[in-house]
Amino acid sequence: MSSPKKTAPEPRTEASRIREGLPFPLGATWDGLGVNFALFSANATKVELCIFDDSGELELERIELPEYTDEIYHGYLPDAHPGLIYGYRVYGPYDPANGHRFNPNKLLIDPYAKQLVGRLKWSEALFGYTIGHPDADLSFDERDSAPFVPKCKVIDPAHTWGHDHRVSVPWDKTIIYETHVRGFSMRHPSVPENLRGTFAGLMVDDVLEHIRKLGVSTVELLPIHAFVNDQHLLHKGMTNYWGYNSIAFFAPDPRYLASGKIAEFKEMVAHLHEANLEVILDVVYNHTAEGNEQGPTLSMRGIDNASYYRLMPDDKRYYINDSGTGNTLDLSHPCVLQMVTDSLRYWATEMHVDGFRFDLATILGRYHDGFDERHSFLVACRQDPVLRQVKMIAEAWDCGPGGYQVGNFPPGWVEWNDKFRDTVRAFWKGDDGQLADFASRMTASGEMFNQRGRRPYASVNFITAHDGFTLNDLVSYNDKHNEANDENNQDGSNNNLSWNHGVEGPTDDPEINELRQRQMRNFFATLLLSQGTPMLVAGDEFARTQEGNNNAYCQDSEIGWVNWDLSEDGKALLKFVKRLIKLRLAYPILRRGRFLVGNYNEDIGVKDVTWLAPDGSEMSTEQWEEGHGRCLGMLLDGRAQETGIRRKGADATLLLVVNAHHDIVNFLLPEVPDGGFWTCMIDTNQPSIRGQERFEFGHEYSVTGRSLLLFELQREEDE
Repeated sequence: MSSPKKTAPEPRTEASRIREGLPFPLGATWDGLGVNFALFSANATKVELCIFDDSGELELERIELPEYTDEIYHGYLPDAHPGLIYGYRVYGPYDPANGHRFNPNKLLIDPYAKQLVGRLKWSEALFGYTIGHPDADLSFDERDSAPFVPKCKVIDPAHTWGHDHRVSVPWDKTIIYETHVRGFSMRHPSVPENLRGTFAGLMVDDVLEHIRKLGVSTVELLPIHAFVNDQHLLHKGMTNYWGYNSIAFFAPDPRYLASGKIAEFKEMVAHLHEANLEVILDVVYNHTAEGNEQGPTLSMRGIDNASYYRLMPDDKRYYINDSGTGNTLDLSHPCVLQMVTDSLRYWATEMHVDGFRFDLATILGRYHDGFDERHSFLVACRQDPVLRQVKMIAEAWDCGPGGYQVGNFPPGWVEWNDKFRDTVRAFWKGDDGQLADFASRMTASGEMFNQRGRRPYASVNFITAHDGFTLNDLVSYNDKHNEANDENNQDGSNNNLSWNHGVEGPTDDPEINELRQRQMRNFFATLLLSQGTPMLVAGDEFARTQEGNNNAYCQDSEIGWVNWDLSEDGKALLKFVKRLIKLRLAYPILRRGRFLVGNYNEDIGVKDVTWLAPDGSEMSTEQWEEGHGRCLGMLLDGRAQETGIRRKGADATLLLVVNAHHDIVNFLLPEVPDGGFWTCMIDTNQPSIRGQERFEFGHEYSVTGRSLLLFELQREEDE
């Protein structure tokens, strides 16, 4: 369609102050004398830099960027300083059928903005088209959006880091602790009211002390990039609490800055590093908050829609929606790829972040014809001298074609393993036919990850994540209870593999509560004693609840916040989890760098893992295939080859016994060379056990129904 007349409100325009500037670096960069502005757009015809007063409310002037080099508009503003508030207006064709949605009436956020000020205020003026117009998004809206859009702020990147350095925890010693910046401190009694829900809240001594004493190595923060609250949630009095709706990939969300200064994020990182904790960011580069063709024009849509987003090849008016949120960033475009990798390098170098977890990472490796492990993004990360040294974690699925890619990411990546979650949940729930899969999950899912030199740590194992039931709710509810989300309980997954153990929700029945506590211990013991990289969710270690809500994405409330008022059962569970973590770190055989495959090594005469039936014999094919099997032993021989060098290992020999039957199973403790007897280190039915009692070879141990045990082989001279 033909473009309507493109008008925009008219503050004064000055050309004399601007100089040519440089096309690199992108964004607004202060050099001590002025600020260089550079913005990519392959299809724009003109770009105006808009300067605002300190409040960000009054537009003072517009300055056309004078130069265009290699698809970069750029200019230099002498005497400009950090603190300058700005945005862009971008001119070009408004031709949705061909993918172009330029509208200079809409103030746009710089994709490279390092800080945003103000909040998005929903208004019809935010949309490039006129809502309610008969031509829908083919229409053109002339209202000014500036009063309703967050503005960009020029920063001074200088910061005194002191002795801060990347913690660099080896993968085999990595234990991830997933949490939410706001939810973690909102109810913490030691955090001052004005710091709750912010980066500063995570610096409070008691908060850091809890994480440090728990024994985890790595704090993974849910998205902290500046994000947008969905309009429909605000109308219902809720927010996009999790933050998977990014609009600025270089800027921390202003809501998490108690001080209003980005140095607060850097200080938080320094405090976590001081406590020997890594910092990993959950990042969302698969889509933006601009949605589909009916969404607002906030940034990239108005800068160069056809370059930034994947559009339908037969009708560029519409967006490819592999993310399920309306749009998909096109990382096959070199400048979009550059933006994402520049963002990652910025957080790794300037902000000292130790790694990233990529939301819907399959999208980042998909060309138009499908996922390709040699996608330019994955190749760029692998060869980049900065990014190849930080931790890269993929959520290896999305809702697009061929979206499930667990095990298929290239070497150098680790991946969330949802099969671990599902198999372990089903096993302890008592479902039939889980035994063989359970054994595979305990050994880092080698059928998926044992290839191309990948290591067991490539499997990030988890029972729970931010998305879904908490561990407490997993053992307390058969069904989701998301009524508070105001979606008629239609949102969230129905496939939770949960079990309430007889009563839906809280109960005073002591037998049910005792069983629920034991099941939580079973889950934690399975997670922390399995090969692979374990991930815990904040609050699970003391049995927090979301009252059965398995989709708390919009619950910036006590449902979504961690409750630090611990019950006696919660305190006992916390103590048990701490002990499990200490055991994991104390026994290298629980986190070996080689996959356990069960083959006999003739050079050293040892099997690395032997699977035992309750009578002490090795599991037969028939026993593996028997659908009702729920009990087995996993013998980890410490003499097995530890590395590629053919020699006997010197690790402890351990025996794990799991029993998902409802009743006692008598398990015959096996005789093992170089040992004299067994001691029981863990019994989830008796959490106070500490390995003092001696059990002879051939002893029939009564394994309580629904319990897990860990035995250590002792030599006679060690008695």
